[in-house]
Amino acid sequence: MSAAAAVTPIPVPISADTFAMIAGLAKTRAGIVLTPDKGYMLDTRLATILRRDNLPSLNALVQRLRAPGAEPLAREVVEALTTNESSFFRDGKPFEHVARIVPALHAARPPGQKIRIWSAACSTGQEAYSLTILLSELGLPNRPFEILGTDLSREVVERAREGVFTRFEVQRGLAVQRLVKHFAQEAAVFRIKPALRAMCRFEERNLLGEHRALGQFDLIFCRNVLIYFDMPTKAKVLGALAAQLAPDGALYLGGAETVMGLTERLVPLPGERGVYGPPTKAG
Repeated sequence: MSAAAAVTPIPVPISADTFAMIAGLAKTRAGIVLTPDKGYMLDTRLATILRRDNLPSLNALVQRLRAPGAEPLAREVVEALTTNESSFFRDGKPFEHVARIVPALHAARPPGQKIRIWSAACSTGQEAYSLTILLSELGLPNRPFEILGTDLSREVVERAREGVFTRFEVQRGLAVQRLVKHFAQEAAVFRIKPALRAMCRFEERNLLGEHRALGQFDLIFCRNVLIYFDMPTKAKVLGALAAQLAPDGALYLGGAETVMGLTERLVPLPGERGVYGPPTKAG
């Protein structure tokens, strides 16, 4: 037996109590439903924390979580379990709809009034910055825009605020012409230009929290998030989003998500996939 093989750690099976503790933390704080068949995710996504804190197993991690002063660790665990997948102009169709609806919103709003857009669960900011690029290209005179990006994870919010992306990230969904026009290259990374950066602000926010202080939004993006929630949590989140949406506004969900059977405050917009609005607008 080689020396390397002799020191290879033997995986410690996760106990039912450990799984229940971590799954309960994810459900309570982020609405994420972890079923036993997803146990492999815990090893994968929490491995960095285990290595950093020199913890031999998830069972040891849970012991640490139950100790006094474990709040920062609990926050890290939940953030590590969230999915932060994003790309520029992801899925395409929602942005095509934005290009059609924003001129109508522009015509309906008083001069100088901001058109406000919320990118919920914004990850590292590609969705929010895609919207700034699109809006800048519409050429609507005297119309200010505000885009709010929110996410549960402090780490990804800080990255979004920087507006700096790797070559791999800008090549995912961003046409070369847009890259050249709207980004400045700095060595091996690309920084979105200040005029577009100024249209966005980013903050930590839990979708399960209270949002009334944010005010009303003309458009809300909340895509590929509800798929991680159970039915009551989906209904709660959709109700909260509907409360923040303008009467003639639109909510964008992921292709596998729907409001059907979850809320009567939102209905599909005719002829659109994954786009919803208040009944008075869509009816």
